[in-house]
Amino acid sequence: MTQSSPPESGSLLQRIGAAIAEKLTRQSRGYEPYTPSDQETLLATLKPGDILLVEGNARISGAIKYLTQSTWSHAAIYVGDALPAPRDGADRPRLIEVNVADGCVAVPLSKYACFNTRICRPVGLTESECRQVTDFMIDKLGLRYDLRNIVDLMRYFLPTPPVPVRWRRRMIALGSGDPTRAICSSLIAQAFQSITYPILPDVVRREGISDYAEREIYHIRHHSLFAPRDFDLSPYFQIIKPTLTQEFDFRAFPWGEAEDEEVVAEAS
Repeated sequence: MTQSSPPESGSLLQRIGAAIAEKLTRQSRGYEPYTPSDQETLLATLKPGDILLVEGNARISGAIKYLTQSTWSHAAIYVGDALPAPRDGADRPRLIEVNVADGCVAVPLSKYACFNTRICRPVGLTESECRQVTDFMIDKLGLRYDLRNIVDLMRYFLPTPPVPVRWRRRMIALGSGDPTRAICSSLIAQAFQSITYPILPDVVRREGISDYAEREIYHIRHHSLFAPRDFDLSPYFQIIKPTLTQEFDFRAFPWGEAEDEEVVAEAS
């Protein structure tokens, strides 16, 4: 994937694109996470190189979820203590992410304290290889995307186009430019590709794989338009449940008849 810096900031199309991007990334009201992770537990569980998937609530999140048929609309990579803590005492930025409005930025873990999240962990990486992946993303901080492709941006205002399921993922790649590369997880995927760590399987012909599935995998890999869902479904990333890593004991739950009756009464 070839990254590009935006043209002159005064470009009319660039400014219009930036305004559209700001509207698309504006948070919607009424979002309530179902099972948000405890931040202390999440911090104790994450390791550098982990991917944090997020169920976003921005306007563009609905389009990404619909087109990819997934809960996850955003991805960030955890870099641990690699970045300095702010002098003003604010939370240390421990995640690096890409969004269409701001480009590649570092944000604190607390940004997603009220969101449903999932940890996807690459398997078998050495400490040095993990550092190469995180250094790749750190080197990209400040990268901004060319937002002159207004048509690319405007199509995300139609979050649920009436097309068959099998065509929805292809709609992300249709006529896509820098804005879509920012929306997708292409830069994070490129970080792993820099150490030849796979995201999706190699395209091989074997029994049980349909022609459609083979074409779809090849198409996504070829254009490097990786979506957050790809890390979730990848056979090369392990799903980590923070609660289960902290000596989980179901017997410690205070479930009893009295509590069950109280829950039923509240639901009524």
